[in-house]
Amino acid sequence: MPDANADSSPAVQVSPWIAFRHETFTVVWLATVVANVGTWMYNAASGWLMTSLDADPLTVSLVQVASNLPMFLFALPAGALADIIDKRRFLIAAEIILTVVAAGSAVLVALNLVTPSILLLFTFLLGAGAAFTAPAWQSVVPELVPKQDLAAAVASNGVGVNISRAIGPALGGVIIGGLGIAAPFWINAISNFAVIGALLWWHTPSSKGSGLPPERLISALVIGFRHARYNQGLRATLIRAVAFFFFASAYWALLPLVARNQITGGPTLYGLLLGAIGLGAVVGAFGLPVLRKALGPDRLVAVGTLGTALCLILLGAARYPALGLGACLLAGVSWIAAIATLNVSVQVSLPDWVRGRGLAMFVTVFFGAMTAGSALWGQLASGLGLPMAHFIAAAGAIAGAVLTWRWKLQPGAGGDLAPSMHWPAPILAIDADADRGPVLVTIEYLIAAEKREAFIATVRELGQQRQRDGAYAWDLFEDAGESGRFLETFMVVSWIEHLRQHERVTNADRIIQDCIREFGATAEPKVTHFVAAKLRSN
Repeated sequence: MPDANADSSPAVQVSPWIAFRHETFTVVWLATVVANVGTWMYNAASGWLMTSLDADPLTVSLVQVASNLPMFLFALPAGALADIIDKRRFLIAAEIILTVVAAGSAVLVALNLVTPSILLLFTFLLGAGAAFTAPAWQSVVPELVPKQDLAAAVASNGVGVNISRAIGPALGGVIIGGLGIAAPFWINAISNFAVIGALLWWHTPSSKGSGLPPERLISALVIGFRHARYNQGLRATLIRAVAFFFFASAYWALLPLVARNQITGGPTLYGLLLGAIGLGAVVGAFGLPVLRKALGPDRLVAVGTLGTALCLILLGAARYPALGLGACLLAGVSWIAAIATLNVSVQVSLPDWVRGRGLAMFVTVFFGAMTAGSALWGQLASGLGLPMAHFIAAAGAIAGAVLTWRWKLQPGAGGDLAPSMHWPAPILAIDADADRGPVLVTIEYLIAAEKREAFIATVRELGQQRQRDGAYAWDLFEDAGESGRFLETFMVVSWIEHLRQHERVTNADRIIQDCIREFGATAEPKVTHFVAAKLRSN
């Protein structure tokens, strides 16, 4: 087998700037950078405002909790919606609502009506809007560029986020000093018009569609969870993500206090520290193709984790701006190395039909870990002090990397997850309504005796595929009375869901299915469908 850390894919070795040869991607990218600058200005201003309203470390860390918790709560249903409804129209409506909420927060700040509770409420509402749009935003990336440029587009998006992170907080600190604390809140509201305009300009190409009705929300969520359970690449990425983000959240949650209490600086210094993280991430993005080629995804995330641990140690010891800025630069480089690699691993693990839900699970894990971590590190800082909280987080990050090393990330190439459409539609002798179910599917195989062990091993891999695509109660039986006769069985919740199964089989899945056919002593396995019996109405 090839080395899991080797990555020879051209898609991940190219410059992130190659995605900008596509006009639609460029326009949307520029618009999101403008909006993200406003968001980062809001984040910096809200964190600094909270230190003025209530300087208790736990209360300050709750700003991060209020921002991240909605992602944990709402990203999964948002991901299901992204797979069901028109993404562009959904994003336009959501961004308009976000603009109204952001303007409301600016009015209250300008009128000096903000309390810690009100600030946390509006931070939560804006976070909820971001939660409902995050899966849709990530899942439209493959619609903006061809597949061979997907890894470059993901890297470019990471660069854009970190350009805004470098500009937004520093600009926010300067504007707070010159125009007052309300100015960044107004700019955040106004900057959303950039993405609204870009989405109105962009028209998605028409797709042929499957001809089947869209999935229902609850059913889509259940199928999404089942897919994640049996998608080994996605599951490994989520586990590695928890181990990194939980401990990396420490410096995001505690940075306002490091700037104000430990280094004894003002809002300008806090903005510069956040900007240094963004600058480090932008610089690190240029080196990602070389590092990814040399190290592979697993070692690159490990290096990013070690860099994060060192950054936490430096921030715990920082008493002067220079050391704090150096630590934040290192944090940015380490952050982009880890998050871009994890994001690509998720993207290449997911077929299009479940992309929104899979990305929503990544977003949920990301912000869930950040939320839980922020609350914990704030509590530890209150009880043990800022330095000790940072040192404990650094030790935890290293331990997490060691404990999760066996979970391997996906290289940038991935398998061919385009629908194969080779599974013919069943021929029915009875009426089967769309919602009729459950459905029992059986496949009979006659296998040569010398191929028995290889067949069983391969068909169990096929079972993983079936369950990823919506099956449950999968099993394989061997006839006790006839050597070489096997029966594969699985169930699906309804007839319409089984028809969707036919469309979810990918070209990578087909390779396994073709391999199984080669084991057979007969030309083709016998497939039988059973639907739940019901009385005919008179």
